[in-house]
Amino acid sequence: MEQQEKLFPATSMPDPDWWQTLWSNPDATISALGIQAGMEVVDLCCGDGYFTTAIARQVGAGHVIGFDLDLGMLEQAKAACQGANNCIWIAGDACELSQLIEEKVDYVLIANTFHGVPDPLGLAREVAAILKPGGRFAIVNWYPLPREETTVLGQPRGPRTDMRMSPEAVQAVVEPAGFVLEAVVDLQPYHYGAVFILKS
Repeated sequence: MEQQEKLFPATSMPDPDWWQTLWSNPDATISALGIQAGMEVVDLCCGDGYFTTAIARQVGAGHVIGFDLDLGMLEQAKAACQGANNCIWIAGDACELSQLIEEKVDYVLIANTFHGVPDPLGLAREVAAILKPGGRFAIVNWYPLPREETTVLGQPRGPRTDMRMSPEAVQAVVEPAGFVLEAVVDLQPYHYGAVFILKS
């Protein structure tokens, strides 16, 4: 299968100008999601490393695994995290996550990508397979608002309106993989983080 066919629909990295305007404080976002010092964290579909760098700062003596299918994005992420000694990089298909990460981790984050996953339950099961009991899976999504209402720098941003998922819709497809919803974190202006715990 060609790499382009494996990419999730409508999940490419946005232009840096409006992305950095929208997420002006990534460290605060990572903290709000409950990522803590010492954790082993997977930044799933990490893209250019915008959140990976914040995770690396937050976990300190822990580690962050930047995981992405796109080798070009991984190179950008490596450059963004230059100087951090707690980053590990894995190129691969998110649908084969459990085959590529051998050690159990504390936390998996997928940001701004879950709306395009063709088999969300299958992905949630892959995440469950690499988490320690009681580990957390956080999904950062756009609220299901009309795209014309989610403007940044004067332009509509984000995925198509019909692709957006409510927290309840996310819960419905993730919990059957063995998770229970812990919290829905409001990430203004247009996002939320659904944080799940893997049942023991």
